[in-house]
Amino acid sequence: MCGIAGVINYKENLIDKRYIIDDMTKTLEKRGPDSSGYYLSPNALLGHRRLVVVDPVGGVQPMIRFHEGNKYIIVYNGELYNTEDIRKELISLGFNFKSYSDTEVLLTSYIAWGTDCVNKLNGIFSFGIWDENNFKLFLCRDPLGVKPLYYTIKSDNFIFGSELKTLLAHPLVTPTIDEEGICEIFGLGPAHTLDSGIFKNVFSLPPANYLIFSKDGLRIKEYWNLTCKEHKEDISSTAEHLKSLLTDAIKRQLISDVPLCTFLSGGLDSSIISSIVASDYKVKGKILNTYSIDYKDNNIYFNSNAFQPDADDPWIDRMSKYINSKHTKVIIDTPELTETLMDSVIANDMPGMADIDSSLYLFCKEVRKKNTVALSGECADELFGGYPWFRIPELINSETFPWSQSIKARKSILSKEFENVDIEAYIQSRYKEAISKAPKLYGESKAQSRMREIFYLNLKWFMVTLLTRKDRMSMFNSLEVRVPFADYRIVEYAYNIPMEMKFYNNREKGLLRKAMEGILPEDVLWRKKSPYPKTFNPDYTKLVATWLNNIIEDKTSPILQLIDYNVIKKLIETKGESFDGYWFGQLMKGPQLMAYLIQINIWMNMYKVKIA
Repeated sequence: MCGIAGVINYKENLIDKRYIIDDMTKTLEKRGPDSSGYYLSPNALLGHRRLVVVDPVGGVQPMIRFHEGNKYIIVYNGELYNTEDIRKELISLGFNFKSYSDTEVLLTSYIAWGTDCVNKLNGIFSFGIWDENNFKLFLCRDPLGVKPLYYTIKSDNFIFGSELKTLLAHPLVTPTIDEEGICEIFGLGPAHTLDSGIFKNVFSLPPANYLIFSKDGLRIKEYWNLTCKEHKEDISSTAEHLKSLLTDAIKRQLISDVPLCTFLSGGLDSSIISSIVASDYKVKGKILNTYSIDYKDNNIYFNSNAFQPDADDPWIDRMSKYINSKHTKVIIDTPELTETLMDSVIANDMPGMADIDSSLYLFCKEVRKKNTVALSGECADELFGGYPWFRIPELINSETFPWSQSIKARKSILSKEFENVDIEAYIQSRYKEAISKAPKLYGESKAQSRMREIFYLNLKWFMVTLLTRKDRMSMFNSLEVRVPFADYRIVEYAYNIPMEMKFYNNREKGLLRKAMEGILPEDVLWRKKSPYPKTFNPDYTKLVATWLNNIIEDKTSPILQLIDYNVIKKLIETKGESFDGYWFGQLMKGPQLMAYLIQINIWMNMYKVKIA
């Protein structure tokens, strides 16, 4: 897993601009601590930082290959899980290979099939291929958006990179936000529109899209989307089909030349992955390393609620013993959790999920001490109905993003100077635009059609937010995290499974539970869903309240340009209780909102963010 950067210019000779690609690539050292590489030519500068996972010698980048007089250069961030399948097909076409890396297979697939190569790939990736002879750049991002890719055009320069900080290292790119950026941060954040780079005229290449930049201009195309068809399998056949797909996805993702582990929370999703990996390891005479996260004194302060009915700790012990893993519990203390809000902003290049981010950052930092690759259970809830908005009628039928209902309360945070910024209209526009793209099956009922919209919203918005969080917090610690549930084959299959079947036995993710019978102990298999653990320690609330108060009482704080002082003062005095509802999802309430505002101030200060 790596980081990529590049500049293309058809009007200016770039050969003397080595310092630019140097500066851009240096921002990616955390993503790729093992080595760096560059390609320099009159029209193209390419940079690469590498985290070695497979083929240490043969996977060096930028990689150059020649074919029929043409020269191709690739910079690539990601992993292919069907490398050998593609390699065999390419060999049958007469191609030869110098390495066993997936990088060479990916580059050769483009040489062989052009843009159609994207239809062959199963993996997580963002990559750029420069066609030297035809002066053409091809950029591509994986179907679910696991790996990031940003771009902008400034003064004839097409600039791209794995992270926003990479683009900002180019002297022509400035961190400016306009009304749209304000709506993204305060109206949608920490979720964001798929093509938004937050900063003015900076963009994210959406998942499942590729981009071609040539002398003819810029062209973007969606190469993968969901398709609707009638699901004809019964519950038993569906469960078996799902089990086969998931088991194959997990086993494909075990390829690594470096130490690999799994995250284990004791919940359904991570337990499934850990159990299947542990069984595979047992056959090979290996013992799986598993890791979990908790907070100091959480056993004292844990507060059971509808979203988090019980603590994870007993379930983690249960599963670790069941699969005979070597388990490590990472315990995070409250002051450390608070302080790391700053590190998580730097990792993310923008305000994120507050302590939900900083805790993951600290967790990945600890895991990385002994591992380079980890498998994690993201995406199962989005695919199989794990969230309350899949089951609660008023959330299902709400005319907005179901995980972000408190629109008026969000709007109230903004300074009166920005009262003409129509956050409500912006959210509504993005919401309607999103559901309009949800593929539907002719003849379905209104209720079935609505559930397709909910599924699609989760896939394209909520899931991408969590995948972005996981990528930034892990890669800033030089840890590659793989997400088997995000295999596009599973997503395609799940989209057409009726919701009543997904709720088999009247349970959230009931189908997934049935599919895994015999893989997990019965009590773990049917344990009520519990989300990513957060701290219940009241000291955390006190710390973020004090920090935020110090910010708003400092007249130099940049966030004061954007917020209503009196509203935030009341938020602080009530320890977050004055905010009506959840800021985002199931985990971000008052304390996390205060931490989010702290992150906005950190971001504006450190990145020297300007308001247009």
